[in-house]
Amino acid sequence: MATGSADAAEADVLALVNEARAAAGCAPVTQDGALADLARAHSADMRDRGFFSHTDPNGQDPWARARAAGVSTARAENIARGQSDAAAVMAGWMASPGHRSNILNCSLRTLGVGVARGPGGPWWTQVLGS
Repeated sequence: MATGSADAAEADVLALVNEARAAAGCAPVTQDGALADLARAHSADMRDRGFFSHTDPNGQDPWARARAAGVSTARAENIARGQSDAAAVMAGWMASPGHRSNILNCSLRTLGVGVARGPGGPWWTQVLGS
């Protein structure tokens, strides 16, 4: 797996999601640019404004952020903070029943991943879509 850049880490998460989905009998998700933009923006916002939540300090949840960006396909969001690489963040998500359920929801077909690096991070966001 690639290491280092945010783009490589995001691609690594996509690959690991698809490995987990294949093991569970789900079709792979495909990378979606609009969902990735949402995920990257949320990760950067958490880093820049110093919060860790699905709801930002302005009260916008994932669905409000998606609507504001003109994205209608967002269906689930996973966030994490502090894991050093894609393998670590995926291990954490797969150990959490809610996050695991999102990843292994066979009805979801697209994925955007965003990682923002910085002190106290990195911050990770996955947005899964239909």
